[in-house]
Amino acid sequence: MGATKTDHFTDKQNQIAIIAKALGHPARIAIIEYLLKVNACICGDIVNELPLAQPTVSQHLKELNNAGLIKGNIEGNAICYCIDEKAFAVLNDYFSKIIITVTNQKCC
Repeated sequence: MGATKTDHFTDKQNQIAIIAKALGHPARIAIIEYLLKVNACICGDIVNELPLAQPTVSQHLKELNNAGLIKGNIEGNAICYCIDEKAFAVLNDYFSKIIITVTNQKCC
């Protein structure tokens, strides 16, 4: 079987792409902002904050979790979600390097 197109890129490039794709929906941005505001929450709390059905919110949480942007702990019948700082450290490093390069660049 042939190589997938992602095999032609570095692990770091693939990681940034996965994170960026997960952040590519406004509902997921709203979830991240809510988790930052409350510092932790239960899935039901998120459903109450968004104009989306519970299954839709769960799907968005799954995408954020798969990308490593959030993490969750099972507490009884619910999952308590919070920000996973490791993924945001990766983004910070990536975008910091871009900002430094662009700031120092002497392009037209």
